[in-house]
Order: sequence, then structure tokens, then C-alpha cells
Amino acid sequence: MTGYTLYGSEMSYFSGKARAYLRWKGIEFTEIAPSPELMKAEILPHIGWPVIPVLKTPDAEYIQDTADIIAHFEGTSDENSAMPESPLQKFVTYLIQLFADEWMTLPAMHYRWNHNEEWIYGEFGKNAAPDGTPEEQYEAGKAVGSRFKGFVPMLGITPETAPGIEKAYEQFLADLSAHLEKLPYLFGTRASYADFALIGPLFAHQYRDKFSGEHMKRTAPSVADYVERVLAGDGQDGELIPLDDIPKTLLPILRVALTEHLPVLINTNEQFREWAASAEPKSEVPRGVGMSPFTTGGAEGVIASRTFSLLRLQDALDTYQLMMPSDKRRANAFLSAVGGDALKTFRIEPRLTRRNFKLALA
Repeated sequence: MTGYTLYGSEMSYFSGKARAYLRWKGIEFTEIAPSPELMKAEILPHIGWPVIPVLKTPDAEYIQDTADIIAHFEGTSDENSAMPESPLQKFVTYLIQLFADEWMTLPAMHYRWNHNEEWIYGEFGKNAAPDGTPEEQYEAGKAVGSRFKGFVPMLGITPETAPGIEKAYEQFLADLSAHLEKLPYLFGTRASYADFALIGPLFAHQYRDKFSGEHMKRTAPSVADYVERVLAGDGQDGELIPLDDIPKTLLPILRVALTEHLPVLINTNEQFREWAASAEPKSEVPRGVGMSPFTTGGAEGVIASRTFSLLRLQDALDTYQLMMPSDKRRANAFLSAVGGDALKTFRIEPRLTRRNFKLALA
């Protein structure tokens, strides 16, 4: 397949996820980092708001959101699927995507804006003012980057939570390093959807940003190697571990992820229901519905109650609810082992969907 264009950036959290999948899938594509002019001419008219990544197909169809980009190709008859077919591995894949997309924003945004700020302004400027001097690029990049920096407190990142965020991230690097001693990818010797999800937070902010990348390569070289091979599109051969098993070495990562994130998801769901009770059918859903208390690495703070997290969780819950009884028993044992018992009865009502590239009531 040829003629695909990925509007993305090496600095973008989710562009790395899409890029790694497209390379692994063998899709021929051209990646373009949209300038402000291209954003106005190409992205805004078709998507309605300034966002990347966006995939343009040979038929001039525009697809936004990494899960939708991947689904566009996974929905074909091609047997080279990134999503595990077995129910428990599929369920855990969606939980890893939830963790990567919605909770790993904490260390990603903390390290970028508290350890890499001056450097990243220059990187933003290379795209915003490609023909400018370094000084002009820095100023242009600061104008762009300051908007992103403004989101940091809403994401729960403050001087009070910073030590806990770093402690939790260090533990994550140690746990992932221990897993990579046993297996080259999350579910075996073959890369899968879960690996691409994890590349979102791990590449642009943690591997590529100057301070974070040096830190990863020094303290967790096996994780840096993993990022490189997943981003390169390696791992087409090999196998997922058989019998729908989940590697025991992933359990510490998932246990921390659910222990920290699940209370926020529960509170967000309650706030979402309160909002939805007076909303019109099929309404567009606000990105946030309040604030939620959270704890990470022993530090306490408050974080925006983000509704998109519920959409990501909905994918996992749908997979869980469709399981055969024997598979659900195994899933229940897994959830108990990682502190996820609350998911057994979790319901997102009303359901969520994406309509016109925005989150909406189904």
C-alpha cells in the first residue's frame, strides 16, 4: 500500500505509537511535520482542530487518533495482525494501552517540562520556523511550547508530586528492564499492539528528549534498546507466548498502573455520569469533568478527570464482558493479582464513542 501521509512529529507523544505500528505493518508512508501553515491548510479543514498524528489515506480519507489509525489497517483481511487474538492477552493489551496513553503522561510531561524545557523549545522551533536562526527558532518554539507547558498542573505535575512521579518512573524502568531480560517484547518474541502503545510515552519524551534520553540510556539501557527496535518496526517474526498466558514479569508494571490509576478512573466515571445526566443525547463530551485526587510514588496531588481515559478503559471492559466463562475466570484471577478487582463490576454509562474526531456520547 502506498500513498499514505502521516502528519506527525518526532516530538509528539502519539506520533511515535502510530509510526512504530506503520513500520511494523510494512505500510509505505511519508511523514510530514506540519508547519503552522500546513496545519491551517490541511489539518484544520478536515479534522476541525489542531492535532497530530493524522493519517491521510491514498483516497484522501483522514484518520485521527492512534487507535483509529491502527484499526484502519487491523480491520483488513491481512493476517499480520498486531492485536493478540486470545482473549486475556487482548484484554491486557487494552489495559496497557490505557496505562500508556493516559497514565504515563505523568512522567512524560514532567520530564519534558521540568528537565528538558529549554532544549525542547529549540526542537519546537525547528518545525515552527524552519528557516529561522537558532535564536528565532527558540522564540518561535517557546511560543508554541508554552501552550503545552500550561497543561502541566492540570496533569497533576507540581513541585509536590514531582518526587513521586520520578520514583514511580524509576520503578517502571526497573520493572520493564527485568521483563526485557526474559523477553524482547511485552508478550513474547513478536511485537504486538501493546508494544506500540508503550512507545507513545517512551519515545518522544523519554528517549528522544535530551536529559530524559541520556537518563534512560544510562540507567535502563535495555529499555532504550527496546524503544529503538520497536520504533524501527522490528519484531514481525517470532511468536506471542502460548496458551493465552501473561508473562509474570509484566505483573509488577500492571499492579502499579492499576493501583495508581484505578481510583482516578472511578472518580472520573462518577463525575462523567453526573455531567451526562443533564446532557443531550449524542452530545460532545468535554475533555475534563473535574479534578480527582491521586497518588503516585507515594506523593499525593490532584489531576484532571479526563474523559478520554474512560474511552480507553471502555475498550478493555468490552473485551472482558465478551469473554467465555472459562476465559473470564482467568481474567478475574489476573485482575485480583494486579489490584484490579474493581474492573470486574466497572460500568461506563452512558457509553462513549468518537464522532467527527471528538469524544461524544454514543
